[in-house]
Amino acid sequence: MYARVVRFTDVDVERMNETAGRIEGGEGPPPGVPAKGVRLMVDESQSTAVVVVFFETEDDMRTGNEALNAMDASETPGTRASVDICEVKASMDA
Repeated sequence: MYARVVRFTDVDVERMNETAGRIEGGEGPPPGVPAKGVRLMVDESQSTAVVVVFFETEDDMRTGNEALNAMDASETPGTRASVDICEVKASMDA
């Protein structure tokens, strides 16, 4: 499994809540993003967020990364501070 990890600063809480609602409503990923899952974490006190998008293959991750990088910045919940593309080495759900 692979993941794209993005850290946002200057997060607009209202926009983040809208994004969370779309995720939980099952709207699915944007076109061109073959994601298998997503996790959204927000620190409202610091106006920051971390979004982790999971992909089955490295090729899917690279395709999704290209599509997400091409998105208009106004479609994001804040300012992208960093983007990491990673292989998931270990995972645990309690």
